[in-house]
Amino acid sequence: MHIAVEEEKCVGAGQCVLAAMEIFDQRDEDGVVVLLDAEPPEEQHAAARDAAAVCPAAAIAVRE
Repeated sequence: MHIAVEEEKCVGAGQCVLAAMEIFDQRDEDGVVVLLDAEPPEEQHAAARDAAAVCPAAAIAVRE
């Protein structure tokens, strides 16, 4: 699995962090997503998919 984020699309909702805090964080100054792990271990794949699904701006892409 590979994860990519489009920071310019991010609206800072934080849903990705709630779904997968091991993979995503947010910048303090503006809340924009920070990708912590672009290739997470298999046990985090479901959380990564969930985070992409709940992102209101569709700023997260997951490639299997």
